[in-house]
Amino acid sequence: MNCEICQLKELDVEHFEIREVLRCILHTILFHRALGLVRPKDIDLELFEITYVQCGDVELERKTDEKIEQFIDRAEKHPNKKNQICLSFYEVKNKQPTWFTNKVERLYWEQWYINLNVAQHQKGHSGKSTSSKIVVDPGAEERTARRAALEASLRDVLFQIIRFVNEKKDHIPPVPNLEGVSFPYEITISSSSDSAFGMEMFKRMLQTGNPTMLS
Repeated sequence: MNCEICQLKELDVEHFEIREVLRCILHTILFHRALGLVRPKDIDLELFEITYVQCGDVELERKTDEKIEQFIDRAEKHPNKKNQICLSFYEVKNKQPTWFTNKVERLYWEQWYINLNVAQHQKGHSGKSTSSKIVVDPGAEERTARRAALEASLRDVLFQIIRFVNEKKDHIPPVPNLEGVSFPYEITISSSSDSAFGMEMFKRMLQTGNPTMLS
């Protein structure tokens, strides 16, 4: 089985934008990989003129929000580093147990890499001055332009997702007999300096490569 990988366009975000941006991207991918009957729910972003669709599954939303909070916490602890979140879809295969493997193996068939470059917090970002009578914020125009650029880039990412799911279909496995609205999935988080991240990627390449070599 081949594992299709999609590296999404890197986005420059500020800390307060992370939650909305990740919700938008993750739920758009999950919606396109939804199984059976879902209750689509339109969500309007507060920070951008963008609407995306959620599957309308409470458990899916809870798990996704949990991972997003972990990502935000990591970005807080590791400033000035590129942070990545990976959404992987996999099949569960039962293996013959041996002394070095578990009975169950995950065979990854699709992985989405979301890359965020999180800007540092800016001190005194309120834009209001108490010591001066001038109420014009000199940085307002710059922030407006930056927000417009991010909104355009986020739209690019959403179109990138749609193009990928429309073009890449041959690798999708048979629909599993499992409860839930989505194929089995996992969300993992890393930053650019993690040595553990490199090892994890190497292990995944071995995992996803083995079925191809055996076939």
